[in-house]
Amino acid sequence: MEQKDLFLEAINKKLPAGMELEYEGFYQRGFFVTKKRYALIEDDAIIVKGLELVRRDWAPITKKTQQKVLTAILKEASPQKAAKIIKDVIDNIRKGNVMLEDLVIHTQLTKNPREYSQMAPHVLAAKKAIEKGRKVGRGSIIRYVVVKGREPISKRAIPIEDADISNYDPNYYIENQVLPAVGRIIEALGYSEQEILHKEKQSSLDAFF
Repeated sequence: MEQKDLFLEAINKKLPAGMELEYEGFYQRGFFVTKKRYALIEDDAIIVKGLELVRRDWAPITKKTQQKVLTAILKEASPQKAAKIIKDVIDNIRKGNVMLEDLVIHTQLTKNPREYSQMAPHVLAAKKAIEKGRKVGRGSIIRYVVVKGREPISKRAIPIEDADISNYDPNYYIENQVLPAVGRIIEALGYSEQEILHKEKQSSLDAFF
């Protein structure tokens, strides 16, 4: 009998009659944001449920940052490194030290652009692509970047083919992409997004950890 089976047998003997646990896995570390949003590590592999890594409609910079943060926490047991990763990413976004491809958001059209009543960013980006003579329809994957401006975010969604790295909106990518993803993780450790975002409070992040 394997060690895991012996362990499970010992546990089940202590449970009330009619109750029995099944073995699912042995995880060296786990991190729970909520009951349905968590990350676990087993045999050096990170298992993610309900977090942005598994969603296509987030920019690559969001997924990459979250992956690095989870790796620092789960594999290296280093919240300090996770904190530095977040601060460095935010700083690079503010300074423009990012690649355009890392800012692209992918969203699939579930119907033809003209059939939408609500003008979401990917719908308006699709219509802009059509105006440029590109073929877009139901099922198309719309790749767009949010650029600077005073208009609503949906109107500032530009197809990647027409986007320029010099014109992306850093505030959007910090506040609507990166922070919502890593902020949930850091807040679960007892730290607020505002303390990550504002430079005058960043020094306290290191003190916290």
